[in-house]
Amino acid sequence: MSLTTGRGPLSRNRAGRFTRPVPDGVVYVEPFPRRVRAIVGGTTLIDSERVLLVHRPGCPPAYAFPAADVPAGLAGVAPDPDAPGHVSVPRESADAWFEEDQQVFTYPRNPYHRVDCVPTSRRLRVEVAGAVLVDTTATTGVYETALAPRLYVPPAAVRTDLLTPSPTTSFCSYKGTASYWHAVVDGVIVEDVAWSYEEPQPESIPIGGFLAFDEQRATVTTDLPQER
Repeated sequence: MSLTTGRGPLSRNRAGRFTRPVPDGVVYVEPFPRRVRAIVGGTTLIDSERVLLVHRPGCPPAYAFPAADVPAGLAGVAPDPDAPGHVSVPRESADAWFEEDQQVFTYPRNPYHRVDCVPTSRRLRVEVAGAVLVDTTATTGVYETALAPRLYVPPAAVRTDLLTPSPTTSFCSYKGTASYWHAVVDGVIVEDVAWSYEEPQPESIPIGGFLAFDEQRATVTTDLPQER
């Protein structure tokens, strides 16, 4: 995210503008001063402190390793066209990836990504199948790099009697594992209408257990600023 996706400065839908033209398809490559390891079958096959981080438009960041740091024959290895002398390794070529001693479950953590959870009095109203699930100003705004702001609310502000747990989950490197909720209103089931982070990552602790709602599955009204 951030530099190259969402509304980031090198994305195709940037929120701001440069004072000079930037060529389409620009790729940003920088040193990544962390030890990166790839584990296959319980064995460490890659262990490098010379990693580059490659930011391509529309894509999350990717590692590029010096060719000498990657064993021959590892599946999917290919020269990186934007980092001469380096190779890319598909995530699925390893069973587990680590930055320092922390496992990385999705894309590499982005040094330009930030999550701010800010208490606010902005109003959130959520309606599903004619029932009002939320109507409160006791909200927390989540301002995440290159993404539109979103409001989260504590369970006490939600008709949780109309929600039931969903088996769906998703993972965000910056917020943690999301649990999803169905709404059940007079026999009408709206799947995955809300989600929450029960054990969030450190930067997102203020929204632990709070709920957010999918405006594609419910009627969500807020007084957040509109994108320009």
